[in-house]
Amino acid sequence: MDSASTTVPFIVVFVTVPNREAGVESVYWWEEKVQSDAEALLIIKTRESLLDSLTEHVKANHEYDVPEVIALAIQGGNLKYLEWLKNSTGEN
Repeated sequence: MDSASTTVPFIVVFVTVPNREAGVESVYWWEEKVQSDAEALLIIKTRESLLDSLTEHVKANHEYDVPEVIALAIQGGNLKYLEWLKNSTGEN
């Protein structure tokens, strides 16, 4: 995969889900306040073009009223992995 073929925009999507049984502790600091939740973080790698569909699927199937779905662009990385991701997500 050369630089000319990396024009397919990929994203990383973070989705939190409850998992109190596993005892995963998350602590967030904000203006000297602490929010602590037992959640697990799913990291989903897919194409930017599939984000709307993925978001709707999460909203329809998640137990939270307002599930966290945040997408970040992949700016670079292992080209062989990005080629694998391109082939795995079904679009050319």
